[in-house]
Amino acid sequence: PMTYASEIKRLRLDARNDLALESPVIMGILNVTPDSFSDGGLFIDTDHAVARALAMVEQGATLIDVGGESTRPGAQSVAVGEELKRVIPVVENLSKRGIKVSIDTSKPEVMRAAAAAGALMINDVRALRAPGAIEAAAETDLAVCLMHMLGEPGMMQEHPVYEDVVAEVLQFLLARAQACEEAGIVRARIVLDPGFGFGKTLQHTLALLAGLGRIVEAGYPVLAGLSRKSMLGALTGRPVNERLAGSLALASLSAWLGAHIIRVHDVAETRDALAVINAVRTGREKRGIEA
Repeated sequence: PMTYASEIKRLRLDARNDLALESPVIMGILNVTPDSFSDGGLFIDTDHAVARALAMVEQGATLIDVGGESTRPGAQSVAVGEELKRVIPVVENLSKRGIKVSIDTSKPEVMRAAAAAGALMINDVRALRAPGAIEAAAETDLAVCLMHMLGEPGMMQEHPVYEDVVAEVLQFLLARAQACEEAGIVRARIVLDPGFGFGKTLQHTLALLAGLGRIVEAGYPVLAGLSRKSMLGALTGRPVNERLAGSLALASLSAWLGAHIIRVHDVAETRDALAVINAVRTGREKRGIEA
């Protein structure tokens, strides 16, 4: 049966903050990069970025994910100094307003600086595999989101191969979670992200979504990021700025299959979709109806 993983009620963010996960929460995407696939260059200066984040919070985002390096397929890496310059003023400004900020980075220096600036979560597409990253994350005492990616952003879509994509992604994520726990990051702080579209063909991504329940059953909070992704271009033929309907379908599906955190560009619309999903699910749970 498809049921929400309701045994996971909270995620520990830091010593003072927990995130309630009784129903799926929305993470709003804030790219302070000139080259992100969906909104590159729009929010590059701090004032614009902060205004965008405040709008997303008003629309229903619980977390704001601030990223200073694009991880789209073929993306170039960014120097540490440049990434810090892009993200730290934004993290600081939002944290001061009491907004829960996640820092989307793989760099230990950025993790430490963002933690000092008030961030509450580290969201790493490399699952803390960069040298020094796992130690930096453990020191900060923040929540961590570990994502599966085959290869590196520059090359990840060249020729990804899996025998069983769900099993392999799950195995990788559990190994990374174990490495984190061994490094002193307690289980209550760990989130898993299957990494939809990162080193995966359309077929892999569809199989991974269909099997999302298996990842949810591992017993960690799960983050799903499918908003405006290229799979929607492949499925609908629509360019990146016309993928709202597809993105909402994917957000709804991933929430229905048990994802706890839904990472999106279109917050207001996603909030409405999740409100509907939630109402159906809670009604079903009250009546004990099996899907």
